[in-house]
Amino acid sequence: MTKFSRLLLCLILAGLTTAWAVAQDSDAKSKGEVRNITGCLSHKSGNEFLLTGTDGSTWEIHENGSVDLSKHVGHTIEATGVVSHAKMHNMKEDEKNMAHDTGMKKDNAEHGHLKVTDVHMVSESCQ
Repeated sequence: MTKFSRLLLCLILAGLTTAWAVAQDSDAKSKGEVRNITGCLSHKSGNEFLLTGTDGSTWEIHENGSVDLSKHVGHTIEATGVVSHAKMHNMKEDEKNMAHDTGMKKDNAEHGHLKVTDVHMVSESCQ
């Protein structure tokens, strides 16, 4: 193998590795963007709440002063926010998806922590 062939092979491998890394990074960014989740809000304890989405997902929320969640307990709401610790959340969800795809896990509902920035009541009761 000539030096030119080795150089060309290294460049191709570097390009493929870079393309793969960029694809992984862009996937993580899409999961970490602002989300709108509709579901039923319940109170856990103290300033902790649980939002159970209409899609079966569950989201732990810590009241942060920017929104008053206590007045929406038992209501169906639409919460706008960002996933906390997005990179770790994405890794965990990817692992769950792989386990579900291989038949090791039946439930594939998303679970995470959400930093809520806005809340709108959809209904005064939960379905």
